[in-house]
Amino acid sequence: MTTTTESPLLRVTNLAKHFPQYRQTLVKRPDNPVKAVDGVSFEVRLGQTIGLVGESGCGKSTAGRTLLRLLEPTSGTIEFDGSDITHIDGADLRRLRREMQMIFQDPYGSLNPRQTIGSIIAAPFDIQKITPEGGTRKTVQDLMERVGLNPEHYNRYPHEFSGGQRQRIGVARAIALRPKLIVCDEPVSALDVSIQAQVVNLLEDIQAEQNLAYVFIAHDLSVVRHISDRVVVMYLGKIMEEADRDELYESPRHPYTHALLSAVPVPDPRKGESKTRILLKGDLPSPQNPPSGCVFRTRCPKAVEQCAAEVPQRREIEPGHFVACHFPEERSVL
Repeated sequence: MTTTTESPLLRVTNLAKHFPQYRQTLVKRPDNPVKAVDGVSFEVRLGQTIGLVGESGCGKSTAGRTLLRLLEPTSGTIEFDGSDITHIDGADLRRLRREMQMIFQDPYGSLNPRQTIGSIIAAPFDIQKITPEGGTRKTVQDLMERVGLNPEHYNRYPHEFSGGQRQRIGVARAIALRPKLIVCDEPVSALDVSIQAQVVNLLEDIQAEQNLAYVFIAHDLSVVRHISDRVVVMYLGKIMEEADRDELYESPRHPYTHALLSAVPVPDPRKGESKTRILLKGDLPSPQNPPSGCVFRTRCPKAVEQCAAEVPQRREIEPGHFVACHFPEERSVL
C-alpha cells in the first residue's frame, strides 16, 4: 500500500448504470430500470488501493465493470490518465485495455477450460498484437514464475490446478501488459483463508514493484482493511461513506458503516462478548424500486421523516472523510 499526492489516475464522477426492464404483457412496455449503480463518484491515484465494500447486490461489481468499460455507462463521466473514456469505442477502447485490467471473482469460470495456461496468459499479447522481447513463451513463463506457478506447467489445462493456483493464473494474465489500474472483483472470496493471504500478499508485492493502482472489491472487511488505502462503502448503488482506511474503521460516521463493522469477527473472545452487534432489519430493497430520500432509511435505526423526504448529499465532515447522511454520528464499533 502506498499513499500518493499526485493527480488522480482514475476519476469517476456521478457514474450511473441502469438496466432497462420491460413488463411481460402482450405489448412490450418499459418498466422502471434496475439502478445497479446510481451516482457514484471517487478517485484513484497511481500506487493507491481503493476498497469497495457493501453487501451482495449493492452494485460493487457493476461499478467495477462499468468503470473498465465492460458495461456501457448510463450517465456520468469516467476519466483515466487525464482523458475522458466514458464513451470511447473501437481501436481507442482496445488501446485502453493495455492500461486497465480485471481479476475476476471466480477462478473456475474465468479461465477457458479448452485452452492451456500458456495460451490463456498469452492472450493479451495476441489480442493487442504485441510480441514481447524474448518471445511470448519466455515472457509467459516468467509471469508464471512471478506469481508462484511452475513455468514447466505451461502446457497444462485449468482443471489440473487448484483454486488458488487458478487465481494466480488470473493475476498473471492481468499483469501481462503491465497496466496502470487493475480492478480486483472479489479475487479471494472463493478461496480458503490461508490461500487468501497468499493471493493478497502477491497482489501487494506486484503493486510495490509496478506502482499499480487497485480497485479492490470485497465482502471481507478484514481483507479490505489490510490491503486498502481508502475505503468506499456502497449500498443500493450509492456511496454511503468514503474515507481513509484507518479513519473509516476507527471513526465510522454512517449507520450502515456501523452495522457492517459491527459484524467483523473479533479474535479475542473476551472482547467479542462485550462487542455490540448491530442487526439490520429486513432485506436489501429492490434497485428497481429504491426507497425515496435516503435509500438506507428502511433499515436505518435512526431514520426520521426527513430521511424519506430528502436525499442526503455527500458532504465532507472531516478532511478526506465523506458521508451521505442527514445525521452522521461517530461511533466505535470495533
